[in-house]
Amino acid sequence: MANLQPSISITPSFAGASPPSPSPIGSGSVGAGGVQGTKDRKMASAEQLVLDLCDPELRENALLELSKVQHRSSLGFYSLLYLGPLVEIVSIYPALSPPTLSPGASNRVCNALALLQCVASHPETRILFLNAHIPLYLYPFLNTTSKTRPFEYLRLTSLGVIGALVKVDDTEVISFLLQTEIIPLCLRTMEMGSELSKTVATFIVQKILLDDVGLRYICATAERFFAVGSVLASMVVSLAEQPSTRLLKHIIRCYLRLSDNARACAALQTCLPDMLKDGTFNNCLRDDPTTRRWLQQLLLNVTGGGMGGAPQPGLDHIMGI
Repeated sequence: MANLQPSISITPSFAGASPPSPSPIGSGSVGAGGVQGTKDRKMASAEQLVLDLCDPELRENALLELSKVQHRSSLGFYSLLYLGPLVEIVSIYPALSPPTLSPGASNRVCNALALLQCVASHPETRILFLNAHIPLYLYPFLNTTSKTRPFEYLRLTSLGVIGALVKVDDTEVISFLLQTEIIPLCLRTMEMGSELSKTVATFIVQKILLDDVGLRYICATAERFFAVGSVLASMVVSLAEQPSTRLLKHIIRCYLRLSDNARACAALQTCLPDMLKDGTFNNCLRDDPTTRRWLQQLLLNVTGGGMGGAPQPGLDHIMGI
């Protein structure tokens, strides 16, 4: 995979922008004017908080207050513009190895990441966010292995930013992520993270698979398919001991999407975990008809009666078939 280098340079469209002045109160009814005036005051206050990100002495409080602001999507552009979140993120890299991250530092960075999540989810800033390669600044957090609360909180919030990117179906986003190490990083979290972190990481892999570009990429080589399939299988075994319906739902959806690829479907005929075939999770899924249907379709596909079709050569050798 290509290794894109992080850059903190801002594109001209960012650098040349400035926060808009509060809209004047209209000449309509007093009630409407009062509501508009309240909105203007809230926006002016929020814009001041964004400006406070430039001041190291005010940054921590500004990040905290901005993370509480409702409807923050309109602020995403400005939070990125002033680079306050990135300054906070880069400042804790030395605490990652050896792992010395304090709870306070973790909280500050997670507040910064909450702002970046707004940028990642807003349609007007999503692609600009990618063009600036901002996700790469989060990857060192996903590459950590400490299971302490500060590190787990940091991984989870970082995954939330990536999750916001993939939540809206956009092939350009998927294509960008596939040029980075996002899949190995998600697989690492799926192996060693908390239940919630595993769930978000699996959701990201699921969204990548649901895009045609992502499915082709993962199924293009036996090594990639094996990397994803082995982690999914290991998670299934773990869930038999400690069930999680929401995590199982994403795992089954990943398997179902893999079965849409003929070569992957042929490999799944042998490597699909028996626990998905023998009713182990019937009780876990009794109140989730959607996931039950997905599982039924998956089993139909891998037996040759669904979209996957008859067994075909391809990935069998790497799966030990």
